[in-house]
Amino acid sequence: MAYDLENRLVIGVASSAMFDLSASDAVFKRDGEALYRKFQERNLNNPLPKGIAFSFIKRLLSLNDLSPKSDDPLVEVILLSRNDPDTGLRVMKSIEHYGIGMTRAIFMQGKGPYEFIPALNISLFLSGNKDDVESAIRLNMPAGHVMNSAVVDDDEDAGLRIAFDFDGVLADDESESIYQAHKDVNEFKAHEVMNAMQPHNPGPLQQFLVRVSSIQSVEEERKRNHPTYKNRLRVSIVTARDAPAHERAMNTLKSWGVMANDAFFLGGIEKRKVLGVLRPHIFFDDQSGHLETASEVVPSVHIPFGITNKKAESAG
Repeated sequence: MAYDLENRLVIGVASSAMFDLSASDAVFKRDGEALYRKFQERNLNNPLPKGIAFSFIKRLLSLNDLSPKSDDPLVEVILLSRNDPDTGLRVMKSIEHYGIGMTRAIFMQGKGPYEFIPALNISLFLSGNKDDVESAIRLNMPAGHVMNSAVVDDDEDAGLRIAFDFDGVLADDESESIYQAHKDVNEFKAHEVMNAMQPHNPGPLQQFLVRVSSIQSVEEERKRNHPTYKNRLRVSIVTARDAPAHERAMNTLKSWGVMANDAFFLGGIEKRKVLGVLRPHIFFDDQSGHLETASEVVPSVHIPFGITNKKAESAG
């Protein structure tokens, strides 16, 4: 029987997000493909250093112990690589070395593998390749660029903390477009109050959040049956919205059947300060300006979606 991906949280991750490939990339750029191949062959049994998304992926996969059946995991992570199968062998051996539960992979020599996101029911693709991520977003696929950022990983804590910006990440950029058109925060707030009961259209990571929420429901069921169980998965919203624009955001989440554990409506307060205390294992934002400082304290992912990013792309 075929292995069904429809009812799972499926993540696609590039080796550039999972591991630190700086040494390998330096060899490729300096010496070319032939010597790069020899370098990877010589180092086949030397595990690659952990990358920015490593802890997030490992902790996410650890939640599979919540499934009542070992052959029916809640989470599937698939490697999507620009390497060919031969040079990608070191990546697979590194995954095995670290005991990461990833067995499925796609290798496409020199080509972006993001076109396979819909075929694999992937609700989040993480890559260190900015061009691949931007191409995926243009095709309305859920992708994020893993930035060079701080790593948060505390072995004593078995939990997983995920933080999201709201507009342009979970929701579409309708409200940001209103703000950009008027450059007036009061116009933005008036629009949100008028539409408080009208849910936003989904943004790039809405389905990812919905899938994460389904795992939280499994945790709640576990807690009901085992009162001593402590929830491991925690979701936070960290947004520049404040009152009264917060109401539409919360109503939107409810309409999707999801709720955040925490919500920070910061109204212009620098996100870095809150994130430094919250210490999520991954943070998603569409605004590169916010991420410049956030990446100093937490693993940060840029979602290049919406009007702000389109303007930046045009200016570039």
